Amino acid sequence: MANFSKSSVPQFSVDVYQNEYLPEGGREVNAIVTVTATGGGTVGTAVGASYAPGQGPAAGVAIMVDCSGSMDYPPTKMRNARDATAAAIDTLRDGTHFAVIGGTHVAKEVYPGGGRLAVADRSTRDQAKQALRRLSAGGGTAIGTWLRLADRLLSSADVTIRHGILLTDGRNEHESPEDLKAALDSCAGRFTCDARGVGTDWEVKEVTGIASALLGTADIVADPTGLAADFTQMMETAMGKEVADVALRLWTPVGTTIRFVKQVAPTVEELTGRRTEAGPRAGDYPTGSWGDESRDYHVCVEVPTAGLGQEMLAARVSLVVPQPGGTSRSSAAESGGGSVQNLGAQGLIRAVWTDDMAASTSLNPQVAHYTGQAELAQAIQQGLDLRKAGDMDGATAKLGRAVQLASASGNADTAKLLAKVVDVVDATTGTVRLKAKVEEADEMTLETRSTKTVRVKK
Repeated sequence: MANFSKSSVPQFSVDVYQNEYLPEGGREVNAIVTVTATGGGTVGTAVGASYAPGQGPAAGVAIMVDCSGSMDYPPTKMRNARDATAAAIDTLRDGTHFAVIGGTHVAKEVYPGGGRLAVADRSTRDQAKQALRRLSAGGGTAIGTWLRLADRLLSSADVTIRHGILLTDGRNEHESPEDLKAALDSCAGRFTCDARGVGTDWEVKEVTGIASALLGTADIVADPTGLAADFTQMMETAMGKEVADVALRLWTPVGTTIRFVKQVAPTVEELTGRRTEAGPRAGDYPTGSWGDESRDYHVCVEVPTAGLGQEMLAARVSLVVPQPGGTSRSSAAESGGGSVQNLGAQGLIRAVWTDDMAASTSLNPQVAHYTGQAELAQAIQQGLDLRKAGDMDGATAKLGRAVQLASASGNADTAKLLAKVVDVVDATTGTVRLKAKVEEADEMTLETRSTKTVRVKK
């Protein structure tokens, strides 16, 4: 991690939304923590970073393109993938380190080769696009090998931001689920990765699982002609990242336990199991790389009971990044959380015991909204799983509940996707009928995008 000068990175702020009032005997405290980064991308550079002023932090990007045999059906699919990769290469900022990997049952370096990354300029972009013309389809699919090669290449350069883009059109049939999981475990915290499924012959849970493990985004590109626009947008977002390895640090007093931590906007992402210890009563939850953006987190804390009128600090939230010389989040954790830099933003989660029923029973609107959005994502996933298993009554009930939640929260995008899978009789009550015939692309789109949330209307 580069040593940042004061003006080089976005300014982070933390806002906490909660109802701090608990009834007598109450122990569960819920808060929505909004983290916002502003002012990056237009300011100076990191001290000691190897890039020209004003051009953003040193970044490395590995693009992994599925070249398995199925990419030839239809033949336009491979052509669209080549064009999309070329569009992504055109979007690279000068000075960005990059590589292209061809993925089958083995991973091959397409460009530049030699176990290294190229540095983007007009000449290397042209060479990379020439190399893409040689890509052809043939072979199987072992995504873990692609990820391990991307990790090796990305760690070969001294860069701050490490990012992968992965495109697949099929199931991971040529390695075991355990091999893929081992690859994801070894890459987690080393680079972030966006994953895309093209067409409809891939496994949604595989692609979303890759993105989730590597703190990236997942999506479907049902029509391969949409790949170039999607790749360009992904690369633009990657080029906008300013700070890597940001962790949400939660400190709690004695007797207090963290029940869960999850990202709830822009997507639902469970972080509870990813905690690394960071010294006495503190733990770090990884959030990946940040540009100018805002994200929301739901933190649930269990506090010891206290008498009426008493109040306590339930948790303190701060943001940290590894210090120069600290190789990753995990090494910082092993050293007791010492080798990190605090980004200066802080939020407090409080608990106050009261006998005022109105105060202690009122739901904070942010907490209520995101609890509903998390339930919406779960209801969609359960409903689609039940539908696949042939339990039509169970599927109808879950997808009906999803329609009700999407309608109540104003999540119009998800409501539209649901309407392609069920006939909505009454959105307010969640009364629906399963459609007799559903396009596979529509069902996969709903499943892939089920975790996308809408923010609370201010």
